[in-house]
Amino acid sequence: MNRRRSTSTPASAVPDASLPPVSRNDQLRLELPATVDLLHKLRADLIPEGAIEEYVALHWLEWNGGSLRLTATGANVCAQIRARSV
Repeated sequence: MNRRRSTSTPASAVPDASLPPVSRNDQLRLELPATVDLLHKLRADLIPEGAIEEYVALHWLEWNGGSLRLTATGANVCAQIRARSV
């Protein structure tokens, strides 16, 4: 029996048109805890290069002797995100 896979998108994957689009800063804010986890695991190579530049521009991450580290501002943003997800 030859079955075709459905090419329609599941309803759960369709964005809700009633919700406002997420800004790039909001997206970076939501991704910051995962980025920090990658830094702690010494896997900064898995962070997209463009995102690193954006985090540095926001003063959430900084370069220190060739390594990335979380700034005080970044630590505060990360703590806020983690507190909201509890």
